[in-house]
Amino acid sequence: MRNWPWYGYLFLVLIVFGLLYFLYFKPKNDELKSIKQERENVELEVMKLRQKKDQMDKIEAELKGMASTLEELEAIIPQKKEISDILRRIQQLAYDSRLNITKFAPKGEINKEFYSEWPIPIEITGSYHNLGIFFDRLSRFARLFNIENFMIKALPQQTDASTIVAEFTAKTYIFHEESITQKESKKE
Repeated sequence: MRNWPWYGYLFLVLIVFGLLYFLYFKPKNDELKSIKQERENVELEVMKLRQKKDQMDKIEAELKGMASTLEELEAIIPQKKEISDILRRIQQLAYDSRLNITKFAPKGEINKEFYSEWPIPIEITGSYHNLGIFFDRLSRFARLFNIENFMIKALPQQTDASTIVAEFTAKTYIFHEESITQKESKKE
């Protein structure tokens, strides 16, 4: 080996470096590239999952808001009729307003998609001012009422407490939660 020319040593060094490169550095470099690619894929997946989590958080917040709105609406539009309770409350409102209920005739329900309308024809006698107080108190009632077919007439024989007769239909609503759950189960 001592008699080799200088380019022989250079060739030997190049062969050793070539072997090191192909047997050690190149596989390590390829492994490093694949690890970097995996890391980029994982980071991309993490970013997508964070976006989905943000969307889920927004949806959960919306659901909470909708649930509280539904609870509020269920107080206004309950799920079942309370005929005796409604009659008692309307009679109490009329009594507190110094009016007399001469007719209270609840009719049958009119079914709609998610709710039913429940018309209640009512006839009241009293003073015009007291009728206004009654409607004001009815508007503050926890349950939703719409007044339809409103007619007012002066009484032929009036007293200080009773000058008019008013006829109207108080329409309230009943929520059908079971119809929603039935429709959802049909979709599945």
